[in-house]
Amino acid sequence: MYLQRLKLASYIKYGSDVCRSVKSTAMLRRCVRRGLSMQPEYSAFNKNMPHTLKLQNGEKIESTFSKAEMSGRISKLRKLMETENINGVLFTSYHNVNYYSDYMYCNFGRPYGLVVTQDKVVTISAKVNGAYPWRKTVGDNIIYTDWHRDNYYRAVYQELGEIKGKVGCEFDHINLDSFKKLQTALPASTVVDIGHSAMYLRTVKSNEEIALIKEGARIADIGGGAIIEALAEGVGEHEIALHAVQTMVKEIAKSRPNIALQDTWSWFQSGHFNSENCHNPVTSRKVKKGDICVMNCFPMMAGYYSALERNVFLDHVSDDHLRVWEANCKVFETGKELIKPGAKCKDVAHGMNEVYKSYDLLQYRSFGYGHSFGVLSHYYGREAALEFREDIDTVLEPNMVMSLEPMIALPETHPAAGGYREHDVIVVTEDGSETITHFPYGPEHMVIKK
Repeated sequence: MYLQRLKLASYIKYGSDVCRSVKSTAMLRRCVRRGLSMQPEYSAFNKNMPHTLKLQNGEKIESTFSKAEMSGRISKLRKLMETENINGVLFTSYHNVNYYSDYMYCNFGRPYGLVVTQDKVVTISAKVNGAYPWRKTVGDNIIYTDWHRDNYYRAVYQELGEIKGKVGCEFDHINLDSFKKLQTALPASTVVDIGHSAMYLRTVKSNEEIALIKEGARIADIGGGAIIEALAEGVGEHEIALHAVQTMVKEIAKSRPNIALQDTWSWFQSGHFNSENCHNPVTSRKVKKGDICVMNCFPMMAGYYSALERNVFLDHVSDDHLRVWEANCKVFETGKELIKPGAKCKDVAHGMNEVYKSYDLLQYRSFGYGHSFGVLSHYYGREAALEFREDIDTVLEPNMVMSLEPMIALPETHPAAGGYREHDVIVVTEDGSETITHFPYGPEHMVIKK
């Protein structure tokens, strides 16, 4: 008991800005129990160092999108906040922070955020990033330091602590520990979920977003050409993938000279084991003639993802593989016919299922038939309400952008063992759909003889 009192006394003596705003000892105890660190300063030096600061070094970087585009996004969010009676928002995910601020953070074990109220837009970043977040953010920026534990939540309090009522956050992104600290940092507020509602705002793309995704699709096609260029017997998967990445990054730099060159990647998966899973990592396995392979090109611009994926065989394809490949291409083509405004995602999935059934291949299907595009990568994003799956009732609308990627994987005991996948990016239009990746596919084009 004595040690507990001594510990509490040290909190009172050296407590954070957050807990200094809490008047009662009982509330302070609750702060401590909830997990927000209120420990004394580690040294006199730390004690005198700032918790948060502003750093404006250089000039603002040209935004990826126009001022009208970015203000339009914030305006729609603020209308949502009014509808749901939410007085402030703290976004923490890559996709929402980037979507509303044009700043793509580098996590590296530290939390980041974006505060939106009816009168401000502010990113919260770690000091390790210097002034870059301010230069990149469409809005303001506040920096938290490492001099004291939980300074991130002091920054949150600084920007949202005066709000009474609801503060929205992303329940599908923050963990339990972070949620408890957020509650502690905002004792006058009720933390509610806004992640699900915000997702729906992102599902319909603006014309500027579609233009950027189309440019990414063009560059993905160039990456596909680079893969075919590098493909040869005895060449390692990693060498083929590296050539595609370098080619795409150079094209992005040429096309968008003011954009950050980060996160573009490629996978090349060869042989029936490596190709069976679309997310299998690149290896140093050397390609052999007759291998079933899957090429994957993913150019990234400003956090926006485009993709091209194709089956490819080197030199020749067996009769068994050819039959399955042709069937998968038929499913691919059927899906394109089904994508149109007014169609439900689940109906597209059911229609493609029927084609697989006719070939007795449905049991080999690997995952849903496609997903929404936009602020997305292999480690962030995903608009779960917009996927071609049997449990998704979402109705397609013009300016939704989705992948179509039917895949089946046959086991090693099957004479056509391996993974089969074709993948295009498709924009829903007023009267149908537009395929914006244009690389050839199927046996007529993708049996590569060298």
